Amino acid sequence: MNNIHPYNAKILLFGEYGIIKDAMGLSIPYDFYKGALVFSPLMTESERQSNAEILKFCHWIKELNNDASFTAKIDTDAMEKDLQNGLYFNSSIPLGYGVGSSGAVVAAIYSRYALKAIPSVNISAAQIIELKNTLGRMESFFHGKSSGLDPLICYLNLPILIRSKEEISPVGIPEQDQNGRGAIFLLDTGQIHSTGGLIDIFFEKMKNKGFRKMLKDEFSTLSEACIDAFLHGKNASLMENMRGLSKVVFEHFSPMIPQEIRSLWLKGLQTDSYYLKLCGAGGGGFMLGFTEDYTKASEMLKDYNTQPIYRF
Repeated sequence: MNNIHPYNAKILLFGEYGIIKDAMGLSIPYDFYKGALVFSPLMTESERQSNAEILKFCHWIKELNNDASFTAKIDTDAMEKDLQNGLYFNSSIPLGYGVGSSGAVVAAIYSRYALKAIPSVNISAAQIIELKNTLGRMESFFHGKSSGLDPLICYLNLPILIRSKEEISPVGIPEQDQNGRGAIFLLDTGQIHSTGGLIDIFFEKMKNKGFRKMLKDEFSTLSEACIDAFLHGKNASLMENMRGLSKVVFEHFSPMIPQEIRSLWLKGLQTDSYYLKLCGAGGGGFMLGFTEDYTKASEMLKDYNTQPIYRF
């Protein structure tokens, strides 16, 4: 039987890189992109590729199951049988764009095959941490190392507030104004990114005392102010703090900003028409934009595809 339960993409609105060092973050599900485990008796080439990748994942999970500390235990026998019968992950989530393509796969596999799956409803704070750790260990197949946040958000399908590595909880966000002039939007850089290499750059930068101080005193402070403003619907404060955050990211995270996007980034800061920030690790994929006038911003960015994800 098909498991046609879809798993939505996710967007880390605030906290990129900062959450690695226990700073605050806010992530939301994004249902424009989604994926589900389905069967195809006559596979296309792309479906075969997905099937083959999940089979590699299955073999890797077999080894993970042998680790006593991995308590979830995935039914790899059932997984292999389904793969032989044409199982693949049918997804519209773009790969290498920072919106949780591997997180959705992991969430779907865990939901279908975990022998001791934690339910996604009525979940306790302790279960959220346990689930994050489990999903992170599974997602490390794709990224080398994973916090588990992406598959957690895909699995729970709720906005998640990250206060620290051990304090993570669902959170309500203000209802958006579908007719609002302002918007948070995605900007498509047209480039695929590689998360692993960018995180290596970040850790190299963390060896610098000045960079560590900036991360704590400026980056994290501005991110937290943006999160507070967004959650309480204080749009003027959100835009004011976003301007500061955009400037700090431009100055200190330049390797994560594609060269072609740098002039657009500066143009936003110089005109105050929009402010850009990283969407996840950066380096390509999507960038996030914030504007009080989406019509004007999208016109200024007309050479790139943009799509609003939240109107205010």
